[in-house]
Amino acid sequence: MDLFASPASPDSSPLAERVRPDTLDAFVGQQHLLAPGKPLRVLIESDQLSSMILWGPPGTGKTTLARIIARSTHAEFFQLNAVSSGVKDVREVLERADANRSRLGRRTILFIDEIHRFNKAQQDALLHSVEDGVITLIGATTENPSFEVIPPLLSRCRLYTLSALTSEELDLIITRALHEDRVLSGLRVTVSDREELIALSGGDARMALNALETAVRLAPRSAEGGVSVTRAEIEAAFQRKYVRYDKGGEEHYNIISAFIKSVRGSDPDAAVYWLARMLEGGEDPKFIARRMIVLASEDIGNAAPHALTLATSCFTAVDYIGMPEARIVLSQAATYLASCPKSNAAYLAITRASEDVRTQPDDAVPLHLRNAPTGLMKHLGYGSEYKYSHDFEGHFTEQQYLPDRLKDGVFYRPSDNGEEKNIRSRLNLWWKKRQR
Repeated sequence: MDLFASPASPDSSPLAERVRPDTLDAFVGQQHLLAPGKPLRVLIESDQLSSMILWGPPGTGKTTLARIIARSTHAEFFQLNAVSSGVKDVREVLERADANRSRLGRRTILFIDEIHRFNKAQQDALLHSVEDGVITLIGATTENPSFEVIPPLLSRCRLYTLSALTSEELDLIITRALHEDRVLSGLRVTVSDREELIALSGGDARMALNALETAVRLAPRSAEGGVSVTRAEIEAAFQRKYVRYDKGGEEHYNIISAFIKSVRGSDPDAAVYWLARMLEGGEDPKFIARRMIVLASEDIGNAAPHALTLATSCFTAVDYIGMPEARIVLSQAATYLASCPKSNAAYLAITRASEDVRTQPDDAVPLHLRNAPTGLMKHLGYGSEYKYSHDFEGHFTEQQYLPDRLKDGVFYRPSDNGEEKNIRSRLNLWWKKRQR
């Protein structure tokens, strides 16, 4: 024994661990899965679990559910953390599970926390045992399983999606902690700005409880012995708002999708909000700028041709100056693009033309459009009847540029928005001349 070591105190564990519920009745949230009669609750209470993936944001109860299952099941329960466990650990559990089934007729449940951190080889090692029922797998992940769990394993598991906790659910968890925790209840803690604590937690119970515990430590003790936690202690505990954003995970795709759709939908306020969410979450500003260049062509196009120039200039400026000033440039570009007239006609034009090229035979280039760099080619008529547009009135001729099969084809169909309204009028005039 270390001479200077002191016995571990049960009060030294974090608040979130001290108040972790150990029954389904005490569990808060996820009522779509755990209310009486709901599927996951029925399976847990009847101890008839099948392999599953629990997917949800941090602090929504995935590990707590696994521990409740461990307490309630008659199966042997093993827990691994994907960060610290490898294939060797998995195989040891699988060997024990095989012995349980063949010798004792007993089921084995294996809970893997952060299963998205297992690589393909580690996940492959689970496949056969999950398929044969040697183990019942419970995987917990904060990442979209369709990206992070190999398809063969995902297809063998039921997927349960957990949601971020609501304000009401967080309020209940905080109330229970204040009244039932052996430490906080003895301090007679009051929280004067509970709404701020809840708002800054982002639907994460663990974050709310950790911040509450820190705020209690920061708050002064009153003469009567109580502790009053104010907004100042809450903000000091957080230091900054928790922004739920993972640059490599699903939230990355969700928020960039919301940003693009807000710009496309001509809502500059929503666009700049989602932009701020990405920047506060640590997104690469050049990634955002690149997406706006694509958007300027795909969703604005010739309705406001200068949008592409501005988006390209935005990327250059962001590359030059970096953060934090780049956020101003990104805001200017995002709000401008959202405010532009919209057209996807150029995008649809290349889509239609590409479809024709993929599905139809290649047409020969009309002779009058062919290049004639040699005497033989000139003798064969290459380019002989070509009309140089600038030699004609209005710099336009009625000659045909598409192959005969497509001579009446229309791939580019300008909208009536912005500059494309003028383009549409001009093309209609030229089209009528060509028809004559």
